[in-house]
Order: sequence, then C-alpha cells, then structure tokens
Amino acid sequence: MIEQNTDPMNGKRPFEERVFARFDAIDASMRDRDSRLQSMESRLDIVDSRLVNIDTRLESMDFRLKNLEAGANDTNSRLEKLEIRAYDTKPIWELALKEIVDTRRELSKRLDRIEAVVYETRSDLRDVEDRLDRLEPKSQ
Repeated sequence: MIEQNTDPMNGKRPFEERVFARFDAIDASMRDRDSRLQSMESRLDIVDSRLVNIDTRLESMDFRLKNLEAGANDTNSRLEKLEIRAYDTKPIWELALKEIVDTRRELSKRLDRIEAVVYETRSDLRDVEDRLDRLEPKSQ
C-alpha cells in the first residue's frame, strides 16, 4: 500500500483530514459533555448534602414530636386520674353542701323560735311591770 494522502476531490479537503476533523469535533463534544456532567455531579453532591441535612432535621423534629406526644399522653393520664378523683369526691361534696343548707334552715327556724320567745317574754315582762305599777303606787 502506498502511504499517501488521497487527493482532494473537487477542491475539498482530503478524506483523512475530514475524518480527523470529525474526530476532533466528537472529542470537543465529549469534553463539553464531560464538563457538564461534572458540573451536574457537583450540583447533585450539593443537593445530596442538603437532603442529608434535611433528613437530620426531620429526625430531630420526629424525636421532639415523640417527646411532645409522650408529654401530652402523660398529661392526659394525669387529668383522667384527677377527673376520677373529682367524681369520687363529688358525692361527698354534694352531701356536705346539702347538710350545710339543712343546718342553715334549721338554725333559721330555731332563731325564729328564740326571737318569738324573746318577744313573748318582753310582752310578759311589760304586763308584769304594769301590774306591779298598779299594785304599788309610786311614791312621790
């Protein structure tokens, strides 16, 4: 074989030159894609690190929410115990209030009777004084 370039056809570049130009274009295109892929990889690394950060924050929030839920459950159980105790003591308080009201009524009735006796005693005392005045004339 002869190691000679092919002759240009119709004033165009030779075949080998055109093939190498195509290889150069493909190589440039590949380098451009490589740089774009590297740029995308670095951006994906940034996104990945941000997602890891978000994941960590979500785990922290999940832990805090579980603590809040546990606290709410504890508060609910304590409130239930207090409500049960309130229901247990409610009849006692109702009975005590009824007895207080009954005692007030009884005291009021007794005071009314005592007051009536006092008025009657005063009336009797006045009658006795009047009789005494009639029996013993006052010395002048």
